[in-house]
Amino acid sequence: MKTMTCKQLGGACNIEFHANTFEEIAELSKKHGMEMLQKKDLDHIKAMGAMQQLMQSPIAMQKWFEHKKEEFNTLPSN
Repeated sequence: MKTMTCKQLGGACNIEFHANTFEEIAELSKKHGMEMLQKKDLDHIKAMGAMQQLMQSPIAMQKWFEHKKEEFNTLPSN
């Protein structure tokens, strides 16, 4: 099990997500982001806007995803 924060994954807070794979942790982050969007949390909305900008370029998004996956893989297991 590895841990990453919302901020490490492009978000706005220090809540921690715990998962065995990067795909699992990305899904937890996405769920958290949707919850914060529903709560109209401005910091998270700004972070989502930045991610949406990144998503405009498939190449940039792929590089970001690969970098975060690599970062996840280098983390120590809890």
